Amino acid sequence: MVAEVVIFRTDGSTATLPHTSGSVTVDRGQAIRRTCTVISSDVSLIPRTALDELSVYGARLRITAGVDYGDGTQELVPLGTFRLDDVDGDPVYGPVTLGGKSLECIITDHRFTAPYRAAGTIVSSITALITRSIPGAEIVSTIDDAAIGPRTWDVEGDPWAAVQEIAAAGAAEVSCNGDGVFIIATLPDVATTQPVWTVAAGEGGVYIKGTRGMTSAGVFNGVLARGDNAESGTTPVQYLAVDDDPGSPTYWDGPYGKRPTFYSSSTLTTVLACTNAARLKLVTARAPNAKGSFSAMPNPALEPGDVLRVEHPDRSKELHQVQSFTVPLLPGGDFPIDTISAKEDG
Repeated sequence: MVAEVVIFRTDGSTATLPHTSGSVTVDRGQAIRRTCTVISSDVSLIPRTALDELSVYGARLRITAGVDYGDGTQELVPLGTFRLDDVDGDPVYGPVTLGGKSLECIITDHRFTAPYRAAGTIVSSITALITRSIPGAEIVSTIDDAAIGPRTWDVEGDPWAAVQEIAAAGAAEVSCNGDGVFIIATLPDVATTQPVWTVAAGEGGVYIKGTRGMTSAGVFNGVLARGDNAESGTTPVQYLAVDDDPGSPTYWDGPYGKRPTFYSSSTLTTVLACTNAARLKLVTARAPNAKGSFSAMPNPALEPGDVLRVEHPDRSKELHQVQSFTVPLLPGGDFPIDTISAKEDG
């Protein structure tokens, strides 16, 4: 395994940083999906003067990781582009610890200083919010665009929370991928999506250890999404999405009972928009009823939402959907994967 860390300073210069350890954590459950920690022996990274500080504040790190094949060739994939937020260490002997967050942090920190109104379509409204903070940002949408109701956020509002609220009207999420590109997409369906990776036990496999569990804490099997937009003059709309799978432990009409949660937004002006939002929220609301935690050989190419086939030492098989993982930046590090849902795989 090999990893590379490059710093892009505010003065336009770049440098490859030697590192002694570090990791990148990717977590779908966090507003800022990617964070990094890099340990370096280069004490010159610690700001000592005002000029040094200027070169650090606003600097970015780009981290890639992959495989060195031992014949002079490497295959690397991007783990993220990060705003450098923390630099700390002994200025003489080191080591130096660098901490960074993926580019969503730039948007969430750029709070509204005046009331902000969004209207139009899902994609255009999201694009306007992202480019308001990051001009020239690359945005890729894989959803069917649709109109939203006008929505105004107050002073001090979080623009990144606004982005996710608008995306929910299209049953979508927005995240910044390893290349620093903002992706508007729906969460794949475990039952119909082809697994991207097999985590298998035994000879030739990458499975190290794993757990499988269930819990009812914070688990809901219905989401009622509502929209009421007086500004647009539309009639209030709503839709109740429930777990309608008789084989599910949280089946709406089963012994688990009826446990709804609620979501409302003025961007929802049609029953279809409410349906999309309710179904998106239901995936998260009911997912913790079946979850797993695994350790495997590192795979930096994974993304949250990816579907994995897991083959346990007893030869039982399951399909899991990735929630979070941490990629070590040196060989020998643990690679834990947490999942948000699981289904038996025939």
